[in-house]
Amino acid sequence: MPSPCPPPPGRSAELRRRFADEARCERPDLSTLCLLVGAEADGALDEAGMDAAQVELDRLAGLLPFRPGGARAWAASLRELLGDRLGFHGTPADYQRLESSLLHEVLRRRRGLPILLSVVWLEVARRAGAPVYGLALPGHFVVGFGEPDEEVLADPFNGGRALTGADAELLVAGATGTGLDPSMLVPATTLEVVARILNNIRAWAAARPERSDVALWAVELALLLPSHPARLRYERAQLLVQRGDFLTGAAELEAYAGVLEAVDAPGAERVRRQAQAARAMLN
Repeated sequence: MPSPCPPPPGRSAELRRRFADEARCERPDLSTLCLLVGAEADGALDEAGMDAAQVELDRLAGLLPFRPGGARAWAASLRELLGDRLGFHGTPADYQRLESSLLHEVLRRRRGLPILLSVVWLEVARRAGAPVYGLALPGHFVVGFGEPDEEVLADPFNGGRALTGADAELLVAGATGTGLDPSMLVPATTLEVVARILNNIRAWAAARPERSDVALWAVELALLLPSHPARLRYERAQLLVQRGDFLTGAAELEAYAGVLEAVDAPGAERVRRQAQAARAMLN
């Protein structure tokens, strides 16, 4: 299918307001934030479509047995339903598709990146009452069930295959070349999950210079999260210049240089020169 088209400006402004409000809630809702990201990417995803995605998550949760037992039983039930019966999984080709980072498309296609497939697992399991959480292993997101002393890990990208400690070590070693650190097994927060999804979208767009529109909305959503790297402002400024908005991009570069000045004066001066070069492009 063709790449999704963005919503019109008025609709986009409303989506971003809702995204910012949800991100600043005391308990932000993961599926809502993911669907708002999807609506920013795909102008065809309207309110009815977002509601339908939530209903589908509810329906899937209803197919699980009521409290099947401990962590291992929950993981097996999710694998049997989502992986074996319904075929949710991923392949290397899914990394090449923007749809693989959009929750509504992952629910439709039953294919996606590890983190979006994990979101499906998290949301279905949570609705059913499972003790579930996400684990942001470097390069490969997975889900965990139970308390640390009985933790069971599952890999939704591989249909929910159970992961041993050695499997997790191999995943981390393959991504980083280093060993598994205990800090990697700390459950990811909702906002950490959303930030990582937006990072993936930005990485997808960065490999496709013709899709700077996607890179721009992804970085602008990331800037709406309560906590974000200051360097995102620099990334946004560069994208604005790349897309021909030289004046706004130059102003953003100068604003970032002001932030950078206190910690990296030479770097701030380089950014100011970039702002001057952007303005010169108007001549």
